[in-house]
Amino acid sequence: MPYAIQVDRAGGPEVMEWRAVEVGAPGPGQVLLRNQALGFNFIDIYFRAGVYPLEYPSGLGSEGAGDVLAVGEGVKGIRAGDRVAYCTPPVGAYAEERIYPADRIVPLPAEVSYEQAASMILKGLTSWYLLHHSYAVQPGDPVLLYAAAGGVGQIAAQWAAALGAHVIGVVGSSAKADIARKAGCADVVLGDDPDFVTRVRELSGGGVAAAYDSLGRDSFYQSLDCLRPRGTMVTFGNATGVVEPFAPMELARRGSLKLTRPVLFDFVTTEEDLRAAAATLFEQVASGALSITIGQRYPLREAARAHEDAAARRTTGSTVLLP
Repeated sequence: MPYAIQVDRAGGPEVMEWRAVEVGAPGPGQVLLRNQALGFNFIDIYFRAGVYPLEYPSGLGSEGAGDVLAVGEGVKGIRAGDRVAYCTPPVGAYAEERIYPADRIVPLPAEVSYEQAASMILKGLTSWYLLHHSYAVQPGDPVLLYAAAGGVGQIAAQWAAALGAHVIGVVGSSAKADIARKAGCADVVLGDDPDFVTRVRELSGGGVAAAYDSLGRDSFYQSLDCLRPRGTMVTFGNATGVVEPFAPMELARRGSLKLTRPVLFDFVTTEEDLRAAAATLFEQVASGALSITIGQRYPLREAARAHEDAAARRTTGSTVLLP
C-alpha cells in the first residue's frame, strides 16, 4: 500500500504524519499518478497551519512530477507511462501515489527531469504570471523582488533580467546576496537594512516600476514607499502574515499607485491556458535561459523537516521531496 503525508488538524510541523493510504482506481476524467519528485512551496505551510482551510483528514502539497499509471473513463490524449507534471489544486501531492484531474496535468518534455519539474513548475508559473501579467516587465524597468535567493526569487530574477529589467533583489543575509546576484539581480538589498527605502530609491533612480512582494504584512508599506509614481505593487505571498486592511488613499498619496493581489489559478483557468503557460516555462528551461537550482532534497517522509527549515529561512533555491 502506498504512503502519504496526512494531517488531521491545523498546526505546526508535528501534525504531519506518514501513513499508508488507500488510493484506488481513477474515476472519469482522472488519472492515477506515481510521483517521482515533489516540490515544496511556502504555501504548503499556510495550508498546514490553517491559513487556508482544509477538510480533514487531508494531504498537503500542490506540485509534483511523475508517471501516469492508469487513466479513467473519458480521458483522451494521456496514456499509462506518460511523464507528466502538475501544480494546481486539489492539494495532496505529498504522496507516493495519488488520483488527480486529467485536465490539470501537463506533458513533461524529455529535456526536463522529474526533479527539475517538481522543483519549479509552480514557482516557474508564478514567475510567469508575475512578470507577464501582474506587471508586464519592460526593458529598462527597475523592479524590486523579495526573497530573491528563494525558489520563486531565483527563477523570477533570471526571467526578469532576460526581459531587460534592472532587478533589485531583497535577501535576508549577506550569504544569500551572492545567490541573488548569480540569479540575475543587478543590485541586492538586505531586508533589515535601516535605510531600505532610501537605498532602493537610489538604486532605481527615484523608485521602482513594480514591487514583487512575497512577504506580506511586514513589508507592505515599505514596498509602497519604494515605488515610483503610478508604480505597481504586486503582493503575492504572506510569509510574514496577511496584509491588514488599509485605506486606498495610501495609494493616492504615494503617486497614484496600482495594487494587485494575484494568484496563479486565475491565469490558468483552462486546460489550454495551463498547458500553454507550462510549455513556455519548459522552453525557457530546456533552452538554458532559466537555470533551476535545487538547494536541498528531503525524503518525503521527512517533509516536516523541510517545513521547519523553510520557516526558519535555512533554505535557498527550490526544495524537492523524494518519495
